[in-house]
Amino acid sequence: MKIAIAADHGGYEMKEHVKKIIEDLGISYEDLGTDSVESVDYPDYALPVAKKVVSGEVDKGILICGTGIGMSIAANKVAGIRAALVHDCYSARVTREHNDSNILCMGGRIIGLNLAEEIVRIWLHGEFTGDRHLRRIEKVKEIENFSKDS
Repeated sequence: MKIAIAADHGGYEMKEHVKKIIEDLGISYEDLGTDSVESVDYPDYALPVAKKVVSGEVDKGILICGTGIGMSIAANKVAGIRAALVHDCYSARVTREHNDSNILCMGGRIIGLNLAEEIVRIWLHGEFTGDRHLRRIEKVKEIENFSKDS
């Protein structure tokens, strides 16, 4: 498995912590920035991670900003992305099992590093259960094809 990870300035500290967790799990990753707490724009980091996930260059992505909201909104604009904003362990498990999320979003100013570590471990080890959930994922894909001109 390979992960792409990125953060804006509000998620930089958490990103650095999460990279150590990923390393401890023996999972390879690609850090797509940012490299400091200097103010940057979250879409500039969400898009490269989303592109790598949909292209298959990486298996999953992790995005962190101050709240996780901006990253999740930006990443979900890319067809094929199912970015989940997660701030608790139950949601981390269920978003993999039911939604087959391929990007985890968290808020560096919302949760602590210990909880973020638990969430990352649960999410990375989670498996999509398929069955009735696959039908729902297919309906989400249909929504992606919606056009304002339709």
